[in-house]
Amino acid sequence: MRYEGDVYRPPSEAGSWILQATVGCSWNACTYCGMYRAKRFRVRPLPEVLEEIAEARRVLGPDLDRVFVADGDALAMETGPWEAILRALREAFPRLRRVSCYAMARNVLRKSPEDLLRLRALGLSLLYIGPESGDPATLRRIAKGGTYEEHAEAARRAHASGMKISAIFLLGAGGVGRSEEHARGSARLAGAMDPRFLSLLTLTVIPGTPLALLRDRGGFALPPVEGLLRELRTFVAEAAPADAVFRTNHASNYLPLGGRLPRDRERILEVVDAALAGGIPLRPEGARGL
Repeated sequence: MRYEGDVYRPPSEAGSWILQATVGCSWNACTYCGMYRAKRFRVRPLPEVLEEIAEARRVLGPDLDRVFVADGDALAMETGPWEAILRALREAFPRLRRVSCYAMARNVLRKSPEDLLRLRALGLSLLYIGPESGDPATLRRIAKGGTYEEHAEAARRAHASGMKISAIFLLGAGGVGRSEEHARGSARLAGAMDPRFLSLLTLTVIPGTPLALLRDRGGFALPPVEGLLRELRTFVAEAAPADAVFRTNHASNYLPLGGRLPRDRERILEVVDAALAGGIPLRPEGARGL
């Protein structure tokens, strides 16, 4: 199996085989993201991808049950190649239980309802969508490529097709100036998207990104750790999905948490309050990462 450049996947895909069907990110304009800046987006030729699947069958065997399709937003591929890839995966791995990928809201919305239904029927079952914020001003500043309303509509269409959603938000994305608006807007959008899985990460300012340049000019500052914990508290207190598995276990976070929202809201808030009061140790700075 061949990979071009660094390949990223969500923490929950640690046990999945990563199939690099696209290289880079079709948008690649988010001001905070440095993951794909060294890559020019392209869709790999379908014969190459099908050959990778055949090779994975030979190397990994038929019992593989999870596949994550990379890179940044593989849903940008046309529906035809997606159908061929999903059929090949199903044939190669008869015990396959989950195929997932990152997806931008704009690429979900470019697919017709019929396209989404076909992809779900062939095995694409989970989309990782990262609005990062539900605050319109923050969404514009981080150049996310989608509005609040577009993210909510993309989630609605994915749900209608039978796909599950994992929604990702970034603590600190609003900076000091819009910390509260960012936290409250993100909580509202989490409710509107109603994901099956809900994760919070903490923004890291990556050297060389537009956000880093803005910070260096004094135009952006991350909230201090206490401010990030207060954003976390606001989000947990106000987010209202129907029933979401909630995690802050990514290495970027100071306070790893887990539970379900809204079921475990009060328990989680107690832990956050204890951390704010200094009663729970936070992840050391040197142990944090991307």
